[in-house]
Amino acid sequence: MPKWLLGGGSIAVAMGVMNVATYGFTMIAARLLGPQAYGALASLMATLLVISVLQLGLQATAARRISAEPDHVGQIEHTIMRVTYRAALAVGVLLVVLTPLVNYVLKLDNLVVAALVSVAAIPMTVMGGQAGILQGERRWMPLALVYIANGVPRLLIGVALIAWEPSELNAMLGVVIGQFAPVVVGWLALRQVRRPGQRSDHHAARPMVREAIHNSQALFAFFALSNVDIVVARNVLDSHDAGLYAGGLILTKAVLFLPQFVVVLAFPAMASASERRRALTRSLSLVAGLGAVAILGALVLSSLAMIFVGGDDYSEIQSKLWLFAILGTALSMLQLLVYSVLARQGQRSIYLVWAALVVLVGLGMTVSSLEGLLAVVVATDAVLLAVLFALSLYLVRTPAAEPSPV
Repeated sequence: MPKWLLGGGSIAVAMGVMNVATYGFTMIAARLLGPQAYGALASLMATLLVISVLQLGLQATAARRISAEPDHVGQIEHTIMRVTYRAALAVGVLLVVLTPLVNYVLKLDNLVVAALVSVAAIPMTVMGGQAGILQGERRWMPLALVYIANGVPRLLIGVALIAWEPSELNAMLGVVIGQFAPVVVGWLALRQVRRPGQRSDHHAARPMVREAIHNSQALFAFFALSNVDIVVARNVLDSHDAGLYAGGLILTKAVLFLPQFVVVLAFPAMASASERRRALTRSLSLVAGLGAVAILGALVLSSLAMIFVGGDDYSEIQSKLWLFAILGTALSMLQLLVYSVLARQGQRSIYLVWAALVVLVGLGMTVSSLEGLLAVVVATDAVLLAVLFALSLYLVRTPAAEPSPV
């Protein structure tokens, strides 16, 4: 078993618990709030998802630097948390200023609810720096507890508040309160201050901020690519077919998130020049294997899969569920390859993701059927996957001493 996979059980279980808790909160909130209030909550959660690219960018920065240069872990830990706290404060203040705009764009008619986005963004960003340190040091058990704390408290507190008084305000209060739980767990895990150890100007605040910004925009490109098809669907399909497509994407997202623990475990190894090729090939094989199981399950057990997609109302897409599973598998492998690019600090490879986004939107706007849109999305992601896979294998064929511009 490769070194990077050791401890994977705790991370896999923790991320499974986090995802189940998150899905459970969403499902229960939808039932208790009703369409109108839940629609507002869903828009708020989507906004937080966009903001989370900063959290993930900070996490990737910390994990990569610590794994690549463990002798500087003390300096990196100190600098990344200083950058993280400042970034959290900055994004919180910015979102407070933008509260009226958030309220208007999301049609909330409630400035207090809109302002809670800024409050939730602060601990969410802090968690990114903490998780990145634990990930880079490969402290899997504390990191697993952070992930569990990122899901379970939201479920328990959020559902309790909604049950007491169903409203988008109480639902967001549950999200905000729950968002502080992983920060507390992360603080406990990192409360022992490390000695600075070896120091380098490379790990000063300014280059770390530049890297975090680069990582965040790269992850934003992937988030945009993996979510833009539903926006296209609502513009080129009628409301019925767009709803069917959205139902199929529930399975796509499940297959995408299923192997997420592999990304967390493999990323530190992919940041190490001596381990990155083996880590990339083995992790891709594992993700592909899990995807193959999901595709086969969607093909053979499509009636069972329909229960999770939405039931009989979505029966028209039952025969196409295996295609949505293929899409989820392609996206999960693309996500791993994007993190591989971040691990080796590639620059130009991310342009391919942006280009694929433009192609997907351009071609997607020319179709008029669900089958046509699904074919465009799967084909675009498959081509990007093949190109990025070949390029990544070429670039990690030998250990590199310096970050690659590609």
